[in-house]
Amino acid sequence: MKFDVVVVGAGPAGSAAAYLLAKKGFRTLLVDRGRGLGDKELFGGRVYAQPLRDVWPELDKEAPIQRWVTRERISVVSGDNVITVEYKAGSKKSFTALLPQLASWMSRKAEQAGAVFVNEVTVDELVVKDGKFVGVRSGSDVIEADVVIDAEGVNRLLLERAGIVERLKPDHIALGVKEVLRTGAPQLEAAFGIDSDEGVAWVVVGDVTRGVPGGGFIYTNKDTVSIGVVLHLRHALEAVEKGILKDHVSELVEGFRLHPFFRKLWKDATISEYGAHLTIEGGLKFSPPRLVYPGLLIVGDAAGLLLTTGVNYRGVDYAVYSGKLAAEAVEYARDHGGLTYENLKAYEEKVKGSFMYRDLIRHTAAEALMNNPELFSRLPGLMTKVLAGIYEQDYSVKTPFEAITEALTSEGVDLFSLISLAWLAVRGL
Repeated sequence: MKFDVVVVGAGPAGSAAAYLLAKKGFRTLLVDRGRGLGDKELFGGRVYAQPLRDVWPELDKEAPIQRWVTRERISVVSGDNVITVEYKAGSKKSFTALLPQLASWMSRKAEQAGAVFVNEVTVDELVVKDGKFVGVRSGSDVIEADVVIDAEGVNRLLLERAGIVERLKPDHIALGVKEVLRTGAPQLEAAFGIDSDEGVAWVVVGDVTRGVPGGGFIYTNKDTVSIGVVLHLRHALEAVEKGILKDHVSELVEGFRLHPFFRKLWKDATISEYGAHLTIEGGLKFSPPRLVYPGLLIVGDAAGLLLTTGVNYRGVDYAVYSGKLAAEAVEYARDHGGLTYENLKAYEEKVKGSFMYRDLIRHTAAEALMNNPELFSRLPGLMTKVLAGIYEQDYSVKTPFEAITEALTSEGVDLFSLISLAWLAVRGL
């Protein structure tokens, strides 16, 4: 059996590519190892809308959107002390979602457009003939294609076997663990101080990860709350070796859920879902040497197209947009002499000319910031001690300078280190 295009992976990137290609008349096969549509998809829970609208203009009306994000909160945690900043957002820029539902909707759209979707199939290798990728093999079955689009995600086993990328290293990845807490919409809205048409996206740094680079997250859904922690894997392993991190990652999530400040937000909630997911760190450093090979395009997480700055996380929308660019490149190649390597290279050119690539280049300093243990260990304690010095008074009133000086001494941080970290934060964020 032969198709024009075989897409491996029915996540956001693969489904977007398959949808657009099928609409343009390409015989498209979308293959995934999950049991059902969206079965193996897991992430924190927040999606930026506009890149998805470029693929599915009907997104706002049809997609399984949980809540539009109208409140942005950032908290710094040290022990029981918490500092929180809130921003009230305006127009519909991002929304919360449960990715299995969203990915299922995307895959179903691809099917409706004419793509053939096959699930519970593990692709074992990319088939190469005379230096060109010509299909995929699953067991003893070979499916031929003029073009293969690799959308397998962070676990790039096919690209490893093809010799395109090396095995994953702890430097490359972070581990995210998530719980979905069922509260009921009225209780959720009362606890978070929002209306039925509002939602919250909340970033938490500090003791929720025991000082390991990473952070916590909270996203409000219709009648559930998604919470979790993300740990940079290399730093987590080092913290375990040094005895700094003694808790299992599941205990970190439990500690976050039971924290005195946060637990009232989901009082009496029940855990309805639990899961873990690997995500990439380093963006372009994780990218393959090229995104285009003869007969092969690489999209989404597998291509290193994901941005993490600490306050912004752009994953699903980048994946969808890369799938869109891949589909456009295949169409361009067909209309300009055939699906040759030279014509397919239009995909890499499109990626490098996109907002994604510009942002990944502009935010390279964020990686150094997110890998700085000081930001997650000593800085939260310093910040809370400064405010404690200003507000927790008996008789005399401390000046802000006195409060800062005492906090620096207490946390063992010199002023030069603080200024250096602040400058790194400004550049990285």
